Amino acid sequence: MVGAAHKDFALIVILGVVLILGLPLMVDTHVLTLLIAYGMLALSLGLIWGFGGVLCFGQAAFFGLGAYTFAVAGINFNESTLPLILAVLVPAGFALVLGALMFYGRLGDVYLAVITLVVSLILFRWINSTAGPDYTIGAARLGGFNGIPGFPILNVPGRPDLMIWGETLYFVAAVSLLIVFLLVTWLLRSSFGRIAVGIRENEERVSLLGFDIRARKTVLFAIGAAIAGLAGAFYATWAEVVTPTLFSLQQSAEIIIWCIVGGLGTRFGPILGAGVLAYLKFALGQQNMIDNMFVLGLVLVLFVLFLPRGLAPELARGWHWITGARRKPTRRNHAPRAEVSNG
Repeated sequence: MVGAAHKDFALIVILGVVLILGLPLMVDTHVLTLLIAYGMLALSLGLIWGFGGVLCFGQAAFFGLGAYTFAVAGINFNESTLPLILAVLVPAGFALVLGALMFYGRLGDVYLAVITLVVSLILFRWINSTAGPDYTIGAARLGGFNGIPGFPILNVPGRPDLMIWGETLYFVAAVSLLIVFLLVTWLLRSSFGRIAVGIRENEERVSLLGFDIRARKTVLFAIGAAIAGLAGAFYATWAEVVTPTLFSLQQSAEIIIWCIVGGLGTRFGPILGAGVLAYLKFALGQQNMIDNMFVLGLVLVLFVLFLPRGLAPELARGWHWITGARRKPTRRNHAPRAEVSNG
């Protein structure tokens, strides 16, 4: 069992390294960095929704909190190491409190989805209204609908003068995504992850077995928020500006679409869905003939109708069918044996 797990982790690392080195040969690293940030964001929702059964309509709230925390802390500390840590801890702490209120309040799934959406919209409206000079956190002005530009981007820890940008930023973001993917894989294979999946399948049965499902949901919710916050920090570094649109309803809807199209209940599916659809949106943004949200909505409808399991499960199914057909032994045609008559 342990040997098989080690082989799986080694295979993930090998495939991850191949993709990290091979993708820049096909797509510009600047675009890839954005896709990685979105892939990490989709993975955060895929973890709590696909494996924990908690549908969060406000995952954009944690994404935006991570980005704004990174920007505000970067301006105040004039470097990125501590801001990057805070970009993970602040959304996680916020989700820990929010999750405890929701899960220990015994709210139903519909109410959970509505509350997370409302929280995201409240943050969106509040950040939009902070345009005046009075809305400052230390030396950082929130800027209202104009956002916060000009904050320090990622730098080498301990060396604020050595900035990480361009191709180097892509490799740092890609390796970070690979590490997060490995940690999520380890978490899901641990007893905590198996119980979380059990809660998704049958919450009452897991509760009768003596597990505190509310505490486990809260922790899983906070872990997903931490990953979303890290994605927000990488997005902020990539864009070099953060705006209230990070909290918008459109952003929240896109994350859900990424997970559904990629394959809910899989680890790689949300990343794949985010990469494909975000790149499609980027390509459509270069023209004015077709509205990109119309295309994304059409893609979602087509996948729900014809590929409800998503891209990743169907690709895996096709791969297993191809490899299974190649490995299938050929049957030899034997002549039937003559029956021996007794009379």
